[in-house]
Amino acid sequence: MAKFILIIEDDQDILDMMTYILQDEGFHVISSTETVSPVYVAKLAPAFILLDNRLADGFGHDLCLKLKSDTVTKRVPVVIVSAANQLAAIAEGSGADAYLSKPFDLSDLVSIVRKFF
Repeated sequence: MAKFILIIEDDQDILDMMTYILQDEGFHVISSTETVSPVYVAKLAPAFILLDNRLADGFGHDLCLKLKSDTVTKRVPVVIVSAANQLAAIAEGSGADAYLSKPFDLSDLVSIVRKFF
């Protein structure tokens, strides 16, 4: 099975753009517009996660905390994506491996993903 990126983003336009750019760069992408369970993530076994912090049905930093506390998913790199003012603190507090501020340049998106591949 090929390594892939899981993108969790509730804004369909942003999700589509991220998916298109990363697929164009040669990455395999699975996406969701809703919060997913850590059990679901463990079953998917992504190599990398891009996680929006403010989702319609929850907060990405809460999911990140759960993922980083789980023995199966704790080593999966997670990048929190948000327009929040305190994004660095949010990412650090949730155990995220990095963060990406919205709005972001497309080259920054690709660059941060490539840091982990």
